[in-house]
Amino acid sequence: MKPTWLKSSYSNDSGGNCVEIANLIRTHTRIAVRDSKLPHGPALTLPPRRRSPRS
Repeated sequence: MKPTWLKSSYSNDSGGNCVEIANLIRTHTRIAVRDSKLPHGPALTLPPRRRSPRS
């Protein structure tokens, strides 16, 4: 199954720094981050960051 890539809301079409993120496993145990201008380039894989409850 191919990952679904989601572009950052801060990305735009003016050639700035743009990133995309994808869940690699259905259990959300790994995520990938890549440069949206290089969709066939390398991706960085990381464990998802757990959010702490806000006070």
